[in-house]
Amino acid sequence: MADGTTQAAPGTGTAWLGLHGARVLVLGAGGIGAECARGYLDAGAVVTAVDRDRDRLDALEPGPGGTKPHTIAADLTEEGAGAAVVAQAIETMGGLDVLLHCVGINDRRPVLDFTEAEWERILRTNLFTAFGAAQAAGRHMVDAGGGRIVFLSSVSGHLAHQKHGPYAASKGGMNQMMRVMAAEWARHGVTVNAIAPGYVETPLTAEYLARPGVREDLVRLVPAGRLGTPAEVVGPILFLSSPHAAFMTGHVMYVDGGRTLV
Repeated sequence: MADGTTQAAPGTGTAWLGLHGARVLVLGAGGIGAECARGYLDAGAVVTAVDRDRDRLDALEPGPGGTKPHTIAADLTEEGAGAAVVAQAIETMGGLDVLLHCVGINDRRPVLDFTEAEWERILRTNLFTAFGAAQAAGRHMVDAGGGRIVFLSSVSGHLAHQKHGPYAASKGGMNQMMRVMAAEWARHGVTVNAIAPGYVETPLTAEYLARPGVREDLVRLVPAGRLGTPAEVVGPILFLSSPHAAFMTGHVMYVDGGRTLV
């Protein structure tokens, strides 16, 4: 996809995306990451998925005809891990057209309750892993003459949610990092964008949503009147990964049922 085009596979519902044969690296194999890996496979892409949890990787669903993603078990918080998995994915797939970063954790406590080490742990997981992998992918894509990088951000990067201090800081930092990367690499045909989901039911939010009254309180904040699902985030991510988004870069796309409107 170095020139912004790919050949569409005939007879598939996602053929219009033009992702057939695209080489995709998905970082994070749980929740939204798992749904996206399947979405890319359904679109005919070649996929490599990375997670530190081997069970998550083994649980990834195959695509059409039983096509399975390549998998790499790695802890991306380790220094140099992002560059290493990007290099391994490029070797395995013969190149890299799309990078999707879906790595993230949260810890819902007031800012005053955090130690510096606890704060750093969340930023290292959410933001540092994004930098390391995107820098390596960007270097390859700049040399190749094109590519797509998509970060999974959050409405927390825009809204001042209480008890989301380090998480919000990591997502706000991700959004600005994304914009700088987009500005620096645009002339090389590399687009860099972010998807910012609102309140979505994922393994990251399951325990929180199970607390008394939490689900009801969050639903009241969403004009759509409900929470989102991981599957509803997949379509926008696939679009930003496709040739159709060749002239979109530096953009945060909110998939939030209208949450950021109120």
